[in-house]
Amino acid sequence: MSHLATGFTTESPHKAGNGLIIVTGGAGFIGSNIVHGLNARGIDNILVVDDLKDGHKCVNLADANIRDYMDRDDFLARVEAGHDFGAVEAVLHQGACSTTTEWDGRYMMSVNYDYSKALLHWCLKRNIPFIYASSASVYGSGPNFTEARENENPLNVYAFSKFQFDQYVRALPHHDSQVIGLRYFNVYGPREQHKGGMASVAYHFHHQLLNTGKVRLFEGSDGYGPGEQRRDFIHVDDVVAVNLWLLDHPKVHGIFNLGTGRAQPFNDVAHAVIAFHGRGEIEYIPFPDHLKGAYQSFTEADMRALSAAGYDQPFLSVEEGTARYLAWLSTCG
Repeated sequence: MSHLATGFTTESPHKAGNGLIIVTGGAGFIGSNIVHGLNARGIDNILVVDDLKDGHKCVNLADANIRDYMDRDDFLARVEAGHDFGAVEAVLHQGACSTTTEWDGRYMMSVNYDYSKALLHWCLKRNIPFIYASSASVYGSGPNFTEARENENPLNVYAFSKFQFDQYVRALPHHDSQVIGLRYFNVYGPREQHKGGMASVAYHFHHQLLNTGKVRLFEGSDGYGPGEQRRDFIHVDDVVAVNLWLLDHPKVHGIFNLGTGRAQPFNDVAHAVIAFHGRGEIEYIPFPDHLKGAYQSFTEADMRALSAAGYDQPFLSVEEGTARYLAWLSTCG
């Protein structure tokens, strides 16, 4: 399916120039959607950086137009050597290990923290806009989700790697470059199929219903009833829209939440999947022991900072976004 079918605008207010745009993690979920979003604006001077050891991710770029592809390790080696890559307009840094169940801290800090620092300093030296993926996981169990140190308490090493890079960015000396961190909440939508168990609940509910006629949700936890744990679910089209808006507004800088600002229960996602298919039922399963004490039962982005920066577009609800996503999955997934 064309990228246009996922809701990206073809309008292109981005006027900065025709330089190269580097998208790390560009074959992954959010990265590949950003590539398609750029394509929808007529931009294809894109260098995708990724690790294609899992070759299944290549399908995310099969219908995209890019100038070049480079392996993550080769790219990092060139960055550390001071390579310029010609005229670079921006770096959209989505590359990371996003497996929240990975507990190899040395690996996680190398891939998520050290790599990000090297790329940040490469951009700062050249005054290249640097927009990177942070994570709502930095807030731990909450309950406050405002971009402030007192609200941050990561529960696993993935969250810590994202938190520590945010802290590093906060401590930078004054500079004129655009540096943006986006704390993604629960993102769902096209091109996440390669993520396996880390794919969104909308993806899993869709396939559970097709395979068994049932959607499985956790029983109650942390004081919430069955399926009533609440998350801020955001469609990837909205994530792309914010990234592209930031390219258009180079004076904006800082660390921002990126969710809808509305927490909705997992039951809402399940009901949206059932409504789309016109059949199915919910089955509640025991809450896993290994997630107790390390699970976010509630997230809700405080979106006041991004709004104050000037972003005023509405976000899709779970019902709207799930219907859009499942229509895409029914054709392409």
